[in-house]
Amino acid sequence: MAHLVDIHVGQKIRQRRWLFGMTQQQLASEVGIKFQQIQKYETGMNRVSASRLWEISRVLDVPPSYFFEGIEDGPTEDSEDELLKKKETLELLRTYYQIPEDQRKKLLSLAQALGQTP
Repeated sequence: MAHLVDIHVGQKIRQRRWLFGMTQQQLASEVGIKFQQIQKYETGMNRVSASRLWEISRVLDVPPSYFFEGIEDGPTEDSEDELLKKKETLELLRTYYQIPEDQRKKLLSLAQALGQTP
């Protein structure tokens, strides 16, 4: 059975990979492994070694500690972290950052205004 830490690390790998718009195959190629191994990491079925996590963090442009953020809080159903795990949220974030910065600011202002209406 997968350990909760391995599951958490795998979810963080998947989140970051999605934000980059990267496939499992692309990440695996960058790290020098097969995509099936990335699948196993992301589900928590295989534990990521320290050296492999270092390589993944380099490719995904985050410090290795990123993959452990939020783990001390334990799993909660209504946390912001749970919201960030949803595919729809990741797609929205990735698309948002493809918009030119000046237009992003306008979109953010619009979203904030809509969020305040009763």
